[in-house]
Amino acid sequence: MTTTAGWVRSAGPVLHPRICAALTAASCAVHLWLAASGHHGAWLGILMVALAGVCFPCAVHIWRQSRVGALHRVTASALVMVAVHAALLLGAGGAGHAHGGAPASRVADTSGAAALLLVIGLEITTALLAATLVTRLRQARTQVTTVRTEHDMSVN
Repeated sequence: MTTTAGWVRSAGPVLHPRICAALTAASCAVHLWLAASGHHGAWLGILMVALAGVCFPCAVHIWRQSRVGALHRVTASALVMVAVHAALLLGAGGAGHAHGGAPASRVADTSGAAALLLVIGLEITTALLAATLVTRLRQARTQVTTVRTEHDMSVN
């Protein structure tokens, strides 16, 4: 299969890696937007820019070649983000964001908690997409090896 730019793409899943890469790139864009907005303090802003800088190349590699190493890094990063956002949610007493040294409000504000739960859900989805894509790529590679082996045996 040849793409419009003349690049040859190996046979394999196309939509699955594109969705995974798009979700990863969207997460990078959101982190950059949040860092630029300045609502989370300087050190968290720097951390979010660094996170986007680490994750964006993986999104490109997943989009272009579905590299397993990039998928492993995206899965690990997504699971770390689930843990971080869950800790923020639990640390704020369920009131949402309370990082940056500010105490959580005593007034029940469910908008922050809902936003964190949405982020956690999206990160779990990203991790599952990347992990299932790794499985699909391994199965496809095993099937190709099996077919080649059977072909070699029939030729001899």
